Amino acid sequence: MRRQITGFSNPTVKYLRSLREKKHRKRERRFLAEGLRLLTDARESGRLPEMLVLSTAREAHPLLDAIEADVTAAGGEVIETTPDILARITGKDNPQAVTGAFVEWDTGLDTLDRAAAPIWIVAQALRDPGNLGTMLRTGDAVGAGALILIDDCADPFSVEAVRASMGALFTQTIAQAKWDEFLPWLRAGEGQLIAASLRDAQPYRGAPYQAPCFILVGNESRGLPQAYEDACDLRVTMPMRGRADSLNAAIAGAVLAYEVLATLEG
Repeated sequence: MRRQITGFSNPTVKYLRSLREKKHRKRERRFLAEGLRLLTDARESGRLPEMLVLSTAREAHPLLDAIEADVTAAGGEVIETTPDILARITGKDNPQAVTGAFVEWDTGLDTLDRAAAPIWIVAQALRDPGNLGTMLRTGDAVGAGALILIDDCADPFSVEAVRASMGALFTQTIAQAKWDEFLPWLRAGEGQLIAASLRDAQPYRGAPYQAPCFILVGNESRGLPQAYEDACDLRVTMPMRGRADSLNAAIAGAVLAYEVLATLEG
């Protein structure tokens, strides 16, 4: 049975709205995802919201019916409310017709199997949730084993990152760790660590990439600390033909990922 909510002051509305803020997400270990496409990607990846919120102004759709049926069968809650209240929950003037509250999952390094994929993406101190979402999409496109977030990165479960991932949050594995946790984990098994750099670097085209290859991308403005670059097995450089001295972090990661993939598959 759907539960009807008609008041802005309803405790459930306040709870869902609070998940837009990091401190509440971390306390509750829950996050929001909005839109039929994202929720369909989640369902197809085996993840269902524990709370499904439907707009009274929604149009009928078989995929939405399937999500509702699965949420109900799994013991989740289905709520129906007005577009205005849904706007209050999502923070958008024109919200999509469906939103879900999901349980965050384990993002520890011990969840990873480095033999699961030949290519992995590692981001250090990435601050822009849009870049984080783009890296998730890149990882999905190249079949990466995971996006590993090192040090103080943007929250992958923020509304902005979830939206920017275009559903890849649910198809990609995410891990989070400090550098002094990641490096010993990496060196405990096979794995080549590479980074774009200007120091003692060779051209990124034709470099000797080896699987499993971990592509390390640094902070948007500062790049990688020198100690992190020194720890890499291989440093490569990409030519800059114009006046710009660097690429966007997510774009650089995508260019490297496709070059590594071409080499490993070649």
